Formats: sequence, C-alpha cells, structure tokens
Amino acid sequence: MEVGDRKNTGAPPPRNRKRWWQKRWLQWLAGVALVCAIACGIAVRYVERHAEPILRQRIIESMSKRFDSPVELDRVDISAMKGLEVTGQGLRVQFVAGATQPGRPGDAQPMLSVRRFQFRTDVRSLFHRSSSIGIVYVQGLELHIPPAEDRGPLLPKQHLSRKQSRIPLLLSHIVCDDAKLFIETSKPGKDPLEFDIQRLELTDIGVDRPFHYDAILTNPKPTGLIHAVGRFGPWHGDQPRNTPISGDYNFSHADLNSIKGIGGILSSTGHFSGPLGRIIVDGATDTPDFSIDTANHPVPLHTQFHAIVDGTTGDTTLDPVQARLLHSEFTARGTVAKIGHDGHDISLDVDMPNARIEDMLQLAVKTEPPLMRGALTMRAKLHIPPGPARVAEKLQLAGKFDIRSVSFSNPDVQDKVDAMSMRAQGKPKKAGAAGSDRTAEVAAEMKADFTLGDAMATVTNLNYQIPGALVMLNGVYSLNGEVFEFKGHVRTDATASQMTTGWKALLLKPIDPFLKKNGAGLELPISVSGTRGEPHFGLALHSADETTDEMKQDLKYKVPAEAAEKGRKQDKKNEKQDNRK
Repeated sequence: MEVGDRKNTGAPPPRNRKRWWQKRWLQWLAGVALVCAIACGIAVRYVERHAEPILRQRIIESMSKRFDSPVELDRVDISAMKGLEVTGQGLRVQFVAGATQPGRPGDAQPMLSVRRFQFRTDVRSLFHRSSSIGIVYVQGLELHIPPAEDRGPLLPKQHLSRKQSRIPLLLSHIVCDDAKLFIETSKPGKDPLEFDIQRLELTDIGVDRPFHYDAILTNPKPTGLIHAVGRFGPWHGDQPRNTPISGDYNFSHADLNSIKGIGGILSSTGHFSGPLGRIIVDGATDTPDFSIDTANHPVPLHTQFHAIVDGTTGDTTLDPVQARLLHSEFTARGTVAKIGHDGHDISLDVDMPNARIEDMLQLAVKTEPPLMRGALTMRAKLHIPPGPARVAEKLQLAGKFDIRSVSFSNPDVQDKVDAMSMRAQGKPKKAGAAGSDRTAEVAAEMKADFTLGDAMATVTNLNYQIPGALVMLNGVYSLNGEVFEFKGHVRTDATASQMTTGWKALLLKPIDPFLKKNGAGLELPISVSGTRGEPHFGLALHSADETTDEMKQDLKYKVPAEAAEKGRKQDKKNEKQDNRK
C-alpha cells in the first residue's frame, strides 16, 4: 500500500537537537562567569581584609591631625559589595593639653567620642595620599570642652607640633544624630553646660577654616526645640574653649509651664557669636500669655536682651534685658548662675521708669480687677534662688516705688478716700456727695519701701498723699489679694472742728489744740485692714505703732476659710458683671 511503502523506504531517522543549555559555548560562558564570581568574592574578601587596616590608620591619622590630639578607634568594619561601605565604632579623641575632667589618672573623659559612624568610599581612594568622603553618618557624638584652667600636660610636647599640610581623609558633609555638647567647669559645685543636639549637619568642612552647621537642640527648661544655623571654627587644639562659634537661633513653642510657678508659651530669636568660653547673645522673646500662678492672669510679655554666657562657670550675665509687659516698660541687669543640679540662682537689678501699677498687680495678684491704678516708678532687686519650689514661693523682691495719680478700682474704697480728702481740706459739706457718687474725685500719690517674700508683701514708710491729708502707714499684703493690714497715722490740713459741721463742729472746737501735731491741723492713728471684698477703715488707738512682723502674726490668726469664702463671692459677683457686659 502507499502508506506502508513510505514507512519502509529505508531512509535514516532525523538527528535529535540539543537543548539551549546543553550547548558547549554556553557551558564555557557559565564556567567563566563562575570563575569570575569566585575571583570577585576572593577579591572582595581580600579588599575587605587588607583595606581595613589602611582605612583604620587613615581615620586615626586624619582625626589626630585635625584635632592635634591622640585618637583611639575600637573597631572598623568594611563591606565591599557596594563600593567600600565603612562602619566604625568607639572613636575617641583625647585632649592633648590635659584631662577634660579632673579626677584620677585614667578616668579622664575623652574630648570627643563617637559611638558609631558610617560612610562610603571606593577602592581607588586607597591608593591616594588624600581622598574625599561624601557624607559621613554619625550616631552618639559627645564633645567635652575642657575648663580654661585645665592645661596640665598629658602627652609629650612634641605631639603638639604634629600638624601636617595634608590630611588623609577630607570630609565634606557630616550628618549626626543624638549629639551632646558639654562645656566643662572646674568650679566646685558647678555642673557643666550641657546641650542635647537631636540632629546636626556639618558642611563646608575645611582644615583651617570655619565650617557651616545646622543644628536642632533640645532645651530642658523651658521645654522646647532650638534651631541654630551658623559657623564653627577653626578648631583651637591647645585651648578648645577659644574655638569661635557664631550663628542665628530660633526657639519656638517653649512651654514655660515646665518651670514651677509660671506659665505661657515663649518664642525667641537671636544671634550669638564669640569663643565657646564666652558666647555673646543678642535676641528677643515674645510670650503672649505669660502668667504667675499666684494670679493666673495671662498677660503679654516682650523682651530684648544682651547676654554673655561664661563657659568657665556656666553663668550668664544679662546686660541689659529691656522688657514690656502690657503698658509697662522696665529694664533688668544681673546674673543667672547655674547651681549644681538645683537649677539657677537669679539676681537682677530692676528699673521701672515708666510702668503702671495695675499691670504689676494683674500679673502677680489674684484680685480682679487690680486693687488700684496709677503711674508707677520703681527700683528693686530681684532674687530667685534655686530649688524645686514654685517661683512665687521663693521669689524675693526689695526696693522703692512711687505711684502717681492713684485711684482705687473698688468704688467703695475710692468713695471713702474722696470723702476723707474733702473733710481733710476743711470742706465737710462736699464730703457726702464725693463719698457716694462712685467716681474718683481726687488724684493721690503713694511712695514706699517694700519687700516681697513667702507670698507676702511688706510695705514700710508708706506715704499716701491726697489733697488735704497725708497718710503714713506700715503694713502687709498677701499676694493672693485675700487679706491685708496697714496701720499708722493720718495728718490733715483742717482741724477736727473744720472737718465737720453744725453742733459737732462746736463740740470739737475746744479740743482742736490737743489734736494738732507736727504742724498738721489734726493727727490721728488709723488702721486699714480686711479682705479684698470688705476693707475696713478705723482708728488704731492702741496699735498704730505695731510692727509689720506683728501684723503678719495677726494675719495668720484670721480665719482663712472666711476670707476665702468672701473672695469666692466676690469672684462670682465679678463674673456676673462681666457676663452682663
């Protein structure tokens, strides 16, 4: 058959074709690739093993020449899979001129220490005397600036002259996380200045020229972040605290509530420059809601300041601080001294040539509205010692004040003053109207010496002058505005009989000569005491000469609950009046 004939023709069967991976040239190519891979692996291991001591030596030599100090490096690891990736741990730079902290030999803190660093380079750089590194990432950097007095020799002097013109590794950009700067001090009882730096970037890094930095610092009190940008260097190897630094800072959203006794959110900007041991700062602060917890009345506070930070002691000199609080302006000069772990000791001379008494009372006293109004001039010494207590509890203030055009916010008090002024001038017929119209008739002047401490104001040599009368008092006043007590004398121009009318004037006429004293028509002992809601005026026949210490004891025996309840009632009354407005 035709089909069978085709099958039995005797033609040779077709050849079997090789699959693609069975081709000889591909096998050769795979073999060559395998050999190359093995060779590369061997080369990588060789480079990693032999590059480690080369780079280690270059790192040590570079840091030593840059800081002119001995350098230690615990470990260097190299990965050649992606170029040369270098990771180092335990880098320490000692201070060649002496230990950074006094202590036993071998206990000195390194001047510079780095927990970990990482960068990339290439194999060709190993064969050059000097090579550039792009970006170095650093973690856990600590820089300790030694005290100015610490200059004892640690190493032979010849090490100080090891600077050479060429540094093996040139760095152009450093990115650092978790850095700390300490400016040490050898003063007893003083802690070093400490700056926590969350992130630090260094660029334009040269050998003998300043480099650019961009840093974010954590400020412990008041709590907040400081962003600083500027230039640092060149490095002074024999005396690091003489290394210059300059820049501009921005301190925003600083929470003053982290300081006991005060509140508000502060922002500050400024410029600083000078050596690390003596940094000059010029800046300004704004606190739109500054408050003291004795009153909790937020008020706007703005300051401009010139300060000198002494790295030797950690102290700051303020000269001056120019401030504006509400409508009041004042200037302060003094020091802020760092005292161990307890905080700061603040001592300032305060000058208020143009202020308002109601602004000061609104800030410091709980009474609302403030007890009085008037133009205030004051000179005082302010002292806030260190310690955990609230600011109001430890604040100490002493000085003199002069208040002009005084008027009282309480209409009842002002009416009594107005009526007394009319009678003291010999105008008793006008006293009734002046003492009941709820408006201020007279402008008074008040002068006194004062001290403030333990949340209590003590006033001595108080002269309160109104038309027709001079009131001379000593007294005490609680800063919460709840209780007060003043005692002294009042002198009037008019005689006793001239201060009244009708039959009373006739009865008093014979005793006028007995009441005249010290050139006045009348002199009487008086007492002004009570609470903010219920002041009391009267004669102090047996206690006009009572001392302020005795008055403080009197206030302690007053019933606090009664005063507090009266204060609460007055608060509710004021609140209702505000709501109606």
